[in-house]
Amino acid sequence: MKGYMTLVEAGEKWNVSPRLINTYCLNGRIEGAERAGRIWMIPEDAERPIDLRVKSGYYKGWREKHRDHVIQCKDKAQKIE
Repeated sequence: MKGYMTLVEAGEKWNVSPRLINTYCLNGRIEGAERAGRIWMIPEDAERPIDLRVKSGYYKGWREKHRDHVIQCKDKAQKIE
């Protein structure tokens, strides 16, 4: 359709996966995106939303840092079963 692009076209334009574009559309983060049946129609002049994923590495190794808490949670889960 003229004036709109698909998930794949938007992904190529913004250098991200079509699945991430789909998530943006589902969460209403792309202004003007509309769904027609099973297809998302994204305006060609739409801007890429800001990526909110954590890239700092803050969560890297969290299991080792909080090992006692993880073990307690596993023990509680086993008692429930």
